[in-house]
Amino acid sequence: MKIKWLGHSTFKIGSDKTIVIDPHDPAVGTLPASLIADIVTVSHAHHDHNYIEGVGGSPKVIDKPSEYDFGGIKITGVPTFHDDVQGQERGNNIVFIYEIEGLRLGHLGDLGHLFTQEQLNLIGPIDILMIPVGGFYTIDADQAVEIVNQLKPKVVLPMHYKSKNLPASVPIAPVDEFIKKLGWGVGEVSELEINQNNISERAGSVIIFE
Repeated sequence: MKIKWLGHSTFKIGSDKTIVIDPHDPAVGTLPASLIADIVTVSHAHHDHNYIEGVGGSPKVIDKPSEYDFGGIKITGVPTFHDDVQGQERGNNIVFIYEIEGLRLGHLGDLGHLFTQEQLNLIGPIDILMIPVGGFYTIDADQAVEIVNQLKPKVVLPMHYKSKNLPASVPIAPVDEFIKKLGWGVGEVSELEINQNNISERAGSVIIFE
């Protein structure tokens, strides 16, 4: 499969079907005009995660915690919260797990807390983890490191951090602190092509997208 980061928390996964995760609106960056998907997953109904109109192709939209089967691709949504007070401040959030080509990918959306054991049981093992690290609206670098230790993925893809495309007024941190605290090796790619055969080559690494 091929994984492309489209800024903020938005990823495009290309396999038998094309999946776009948490498409963001123009306030945090421009999506490719040619962006087309079969499936769009939305972790929560905030403008920087649910810009479905920015994705062409009349995709199937998944925005509820449940189990979904698309033949060779299975998607599971696990209910979580956007804050550490049971959603009282920022509402609910969905962690999505994607089973694609024999690998399990997890996208944590705008997670605001550490996982309970019950949530860890529902999520299960993760090979590739897409995790927010910028703090303020989500978990910060310290909490993100704790969650990596909870889930023990092979590969980590940071997201929701202060990148050059974000407006200066967005009060989240850059990715550097997370990388330093986690202490894993770092790889830089424009697009990540990964499968069961080559994931071992990336194991124990943080992938930063150019």
